[in-house]
Amino acid sequence: MKKRIAVVKRKTTETDIIIKLNIDGSGKSKINTGIGFLDHMLELFAFWGFFDLEISAKGDLKVDIHHTNEDIGLVLGQAFKKALGDKKGIKRIGFASVPMEATVADVALDINGRGFFDLKSNGTPDKKEGYEIEYVKHFFEGLAKQIAMNLNIEITGVNIDLHATLEPVFKALGLALDQATQIDPRRKGIPSTKGVID
Repeated sequence: MKKRIAVVKRKTTETDIIIKLNIDGSGKSKINTGIGFLDHMLELFAFWGFFDLEISAKGDLKVDIHHTNEDIGLVLGQAFKKALGDKKGIKRIGFASVPMEATVADVALDINGRGFFDLKSNGTPDKKEGYEIEYVKHFFEGLAKQIAMNLNIEITGVNIDLHATLEPVFKALGLALDQATQIDPRRKGIPSTKGVID
């Protein structure tokens, strides 16, 4: 099987980001975004998705974390899209449910060529280390649009602690995206009745 790897660089006046991705990895990661909380969440994502992931990011953190956080989502999405290529043989659809104490994160996704993101939760956790739920929404929106996938996340039993709320989300995302990007030996072509996924 052809190696599904990608290196994507993006430099703007606000951020300078390099991402190296191996979809068929072992879950190793080396991540330095300048946003410690996001680093930890992405390490969990890579570990549970068996993705080898390196991220180096510099941004205008003296202003705030918004640009860096959002741009990392965009570039990570571009890396997945590039590594997936024409998407021949992939399962395309993935889903996972992960609990952490009273919180349960359900993630369902479809790499269908149409970027869409929705997050539903029954509460709003407190900020942690300058990070908040609105930031993660921007991150996931950029990721979904650049991969061109339908990404639906539902969080129930929201914990007041942001860490305990988002940790199962990133674990579930890793599991679901690993499932969707797996090659199904029964699928000989593009996983679409249209014969193409943009």
